[in-house]
Amino acid sequence: MRPYEHGGDIYGERKIRLDFSVNTNPLGMPISVQKAIGDGGVEDARYPDPHCRRLRKELSIRYGVAVDSILCGNGASDLIMRLCACLRPGTVLTPAPTFSEYGRSAALYGGAVWTYPLRRENGFALDRGFLTALTTDVELVFLCNPNNPTGRLCEPELLSEIAARCHANGTYLVVDECFIEFTDGQSLIPLLEKYPRLLILRAFTKTYAMAGLRLGFLLGGDADLLDRIAAFGAEWSVSTVAQRAGLAALAEEGWMERTRAFIAEERRWLTEQLTALGLTVCPGEANYLLFRTERPVYQLLLERGIMVRSCVSFIGLDDKDFRIGIKTRAENEILMEALKEVLYG
Repeated sequence: MRPYEHGGDIYGERKIRLDFSVNTNPLGMPISVQKAIGDGGVEDARYPDPHCRRLRKELSIRYGVAVDSILCGNGASDLIMRLCACLRPGTVLTPAPTFSEYGRSAALYGGAVWTYPLRRENGFALDRGFLTALTTDVELVFLCNPNNPTGRLCEPELLSEIAARCHANGTYLVVDECFIEFTDGQSLIPLLEKYPRLLILRAFTKTYAMAGLRLGFLLGGDADLLDRIAAFGAEWSVSTVAQRAGLAALAEEGWMERTRAFIAEERRWLTEQLTALGLTVCPGEANYLLFRTERPVYQLLLERGIMVRSCVSFIGLDDKDFRIGIKTRAENEILMEALKEVLYG
């Protein structure tokens, strides 16, 4: 069994009372979504709609795109794997560190993965040097905006230039915006019609705390391309329950506005507290923070029932780098007390 390189694997550990390794919405799952999950009845006895018709219609209204510009899947990871299976890119470019599933999926289908190192001394920000790496040899680019695990947003002007360069080179550009709704960042959705090889990933997983339900979607201006990508997934990959939950989530009014305000305050507080402990905090803008300690603390926190995301598996990071999802103030305070204890006794 291959090693698991993501957060949330609490099943092999005992006495986990707080899981900071995941970066889902700290407000949890909306009550309306919880209710929708249990309201299936006879509907759940039938096969799911294989084309997610109602859900895609509501997504088209929410994001201002055509229905045939949307492909739903079993979470963003499912869609990443599908598009790599479909496109079979020979060369793939990603920044580093970033979400490992991009490189893993590309490599599984024969792609050579090139990485552009993000500099620690620059706060892991994506810089203009990335443009020089966008040669005509690159067939597909993965960008996470905001990046995971750093939480850094790409400068809008640079992101637009990257999209234009990829278009000019005939390169596919996949921008993972699964965390962008936690930020004030600008989406590339308005450029989908202009750049037919631009694809945008989104997911309900993070924004509505629906990780266990698995629901993501891919946006693209080329409907034929989406149909080709769809063919590499299993039939009925999105359950009836997940589709129903997605519809309920989209009907929630003001959910992300409340979430952004909550996270902004807790991120500020956590950054101050971590800095006061002498730790180096990456200036992220998402619902999680990357920080560095003077010595590994993963196991020490685990012994106290607290799981954080060790970043040792990320290219460019090591066992002194950790990512934490932002939680409620009470939970964040427990983490801070535990960190004080393991660092200073």
